[in-house]
Amino acid sequence: MSRSLIFTILIAGLIVVGTSTPAWAAQLDARVNPNTDESNFKMNYQKTVFIEYPNGGNLFDELRGHQWTIEGTAGSTDPGVQDLMTKLNQKIAADGSQARISDLNVDYEFHLKARNINTSVDYKVILEGTLTDYVITKDSQRTLVDLGWRGMSADGEIVIDGVEINIPMSLIKSEEPAAYTYFVGTEVEDVLNRPLINANFILEQPLTNWHFLFDPTGINADASTFGLSDEIAGFVVSSWTMGESSIREGRQVERVFEANIMADQPYVVRSIQSADAATLAAIGFGALDTLDGIEIAGVTPTPPEGYATTSTGEFPVMIVYGMAGMAAIGGIGFFIFSSRALKKSQAGPQGQTGIDPEHLVGYQTSASSGGYQTNRGEAQLKDDSGYQKTRSMYEESSQTSTETQQQTPPPQTTTNEEAACGCAASAEIGTECDCEMHGSCLCDATCKCNASICKDQVQSMS
Repeated sequence: MSRSLIFTILIAGLIVVGTSTPAWAAQLDARVNPNTDESNFKMNYQKTVFIEYPNGGNLFDELRGHQWTIEGTAGSTDPGVQDLMTKLNQKIAADGSQARISDLNVDYEFHLKARNINTSVDYKVILEGTLTDYVITKDSQRTLVDLGWRGMSADGEIVIDGVEINIPMSLIKSEEPAAYTYFVGTEVEDVLNRPLINANFILEQPLTNWHFLFDPTGINADASTFGLSDEIAGFVVSSWTMGESSIREGRQVERVFEANIMADQPYVVRSIQSADAATLAAIGFGALDTLDGIEIAGVTPTPPEGYATTSTGEFPVMIVYGMAGMAAIGGIGFFIFSSRALKKSQAGPQGQTGIDPEHLVGYQTSASSGGYQTNRGEAQLKDDSGYQKTRSMYEESSQTSTETQQQTPPPQTTTNEEAACGCAASAEIGTECDCEMHGSCLCDATCKCNASICKDQVQSMS
């Protein structure tokens, strides 16, 4: 088997693994203090179910105008919460972790709202509790912390104050029995019997795939978050974050499960769960490892000397600083080059930059008016040979329109005969003879002016 084929198979395997997603969704937020016996955590489970009836029907009639909300809070003294805590601890132990949940509070809220084309049911359960027995060993140098408890899940029904909070189908059965009859014995049961309290994907995603960050001074600002005093200022805070959508971590998208019902009308039941996300923080610098197949973190008060990483892992900070320095040097070089170019252009000779005057010729455009003669004129190229060599095909194709716009009157040549007649300028433009206006003729015998005074002058001179 060639290397290219092996490489292709590996890439395909990564894409398949990265794009496959499990059926559950949860959001974890936990802060572990290896210096104490217990730490707090919070887990949020959410799901939305849509019952769609685009063509109306009997199911629409059953749900028309319905809207209700069921919510409540219960502590560790509630029998239902105790049952839930037992199931969670059993799942944690089955995953190989020694940690336990010693205290638990449950908040739940379920909301149904019927609309003209669908009915939505929102499910939300929030667990807030205390985690204990997560410290494996501790000495003066390092503390080993158990991190294998992340997959907090529970199967089966969990009833708190008479409300079932884990199986979506159970809530519809108790609150909307008429609609429930449409789902019995159909594929909808598979969609709505999936437990809400399930965080298996957070556990299955290795912590080495999570983004890791640490803050050497974070405890100064976040001491109150951990319930600690300022006496421990100077310790670092390590954090691992899961939730980015990538080949490495897997595509983080909403999970959608759908089932169709054929009754008096076609109906669709769709379950949508938000993407998984988790943030796990620990006081101290945490180095990941495994112990008997369980992920752990070796926590020290400070990071190793010279250690510096970013969220991508072993990427040296000095490279980041070096890249920033190179960018600064490049910017300085650009400004120096621009400044020199500007000074050079300002210091250079300011010569003729237009058309050479040797290639221009002038001609008179003025005419006499009354007793005055102006000296107005225009300049034109002596020839257009240079232009004809460089003219574009576009100008050639539009020659007709261009010729109508160009006006190039030829220069007027003055003959000896015209010079002998003082009225020649006026005669050319068809205006009244200057001699007749002045009452005297300045012409000689060769003048052909039609003015009476000039005719008399010519006759007397002939």
